Amino acid sequence: MLWWDVAAYAVLALTVLSLLLAGSRGRALAVQLVCVAVIALAYALVGARAARTRDRARALAYLAVVVVATTGAVTQGDVAVSLLFMAFAHAWMLTDSLRDGIVVVTALVVGTTLGIWGSAGWEDAALAQAAPQMGVTFVFVVALGLWVAFTMRQSEENARLVDRLRAAQAELAATQHAAGVVAERERLAREIHDTLAQGFTSVVMQAQAAGAALDRGDDGSVRERLATMETTARDNLAEARGLVAAFAPVPLQGATLTDALRRLAGRWAAETGARATVSADDVGALEPAEEVVLLRAAQEALANVRRHAGAASVRVTLRGGGGRPVELDVIDDGRGIDDDVAEGFGLRGMRERVTAGGGSLDVGPREDGGTAVHVRLPARSAS
Repeated sequence: MLWWDVAAYAVLALTVLSLLLAGSRGRALAVQLVCVAVIALAYALVGARAARTRDRARALAYLAVVVVATTGAVTQGDVAVSLLFMAFAHAWMLTDSLRDGIVVVTALVVGTTLGIWGSAGWEDAALAQAAPQMGVTFVFVVALGLWVAFTMRQSEENARLVDRLRAAQAELAATQHAAGVVAERERLAREIHDTLAQGFTSVVMQAQAAGAALDRGDDGSVRERLATMETTARDNLAEARGLVAAFAPVPLQGATLTDALRRLAGRWAAETGARATVSADDVGALEPAEEVVLLRAAQEALANVRRHAGAASVRVTLRGGGGRPVELDVIDDGRGIDDDVAEGFGLRGMRERVTAGGGSLDVGPREDGGTAVHVRLPARSAS
């Protein structure tokens, strides 16, 4: 619509310039300038808004002003017919039906013809000269309008086809995503069967063998079995870290995120002897994927505090959800983190998980000591 605005005001400005250069003076020039000003004001207040909102009442009101003002300007001199360049274009652009467009074009042609006739003193010769010219103009403008309407209908049909194509592409993408999820779960099932399940079977067998050796009093065999169990368990732990779980975390099964955070903080406090508080009173509905991201982020943040901060207290704050952005803060009073410290595996994994969820992660030292971890996920529709 910006170019429509530019074109409209350009035609009005050129019309004013033509009137000034044509030698109009006195009352005639004043009337013509007033008519042009009325059209400009009507377009600024009504026409431009009607073009953007497709409000039929506003459009017809604006076009009525254009018809009257154009007719009034032409009665003072035929130079004002240059207004028809804009008037005809707006007649077809602002009307949603062929009938309305033809009615407005007819009114413009009749009004202009009468204006030219009146400016010539109502002489028959002037009417005989103006009528054929305006008749040809009418035929041309109506034909142009019909062509524009046909083109617009074709464009709308093409737009509908494009929308259907995009919907089909989205459906195909969703199907491919679902197939990918199923394939990934099958891969994980195979990996678990071939690694963890086999390893745990070995651990069970070694434990049974160690128990039997203990009953016989064979301490050497017990130590050997225990060493084998430790090696197998370490290998299984390395395998487990290389797998990505396709299910909800155990703390979230049958519980809310708030409950899971409180249990996590309580266990962390019991293990470290430090104080941990959780504030999550005003939390709206969250999607399962958001809960997983936030819980994993809190787990990693608390683990980092335990390993590196030497903190006496930690505060976990959760807010948002229910259609609002979700924010998680984990703040400790420990020794703080250096700005130039390299991110480890855990922090990189937390950042990747948050970024994959469309959110952002900020980790840095606090002014009064300690480290602040801030996770923000974008607003989503409430479940």
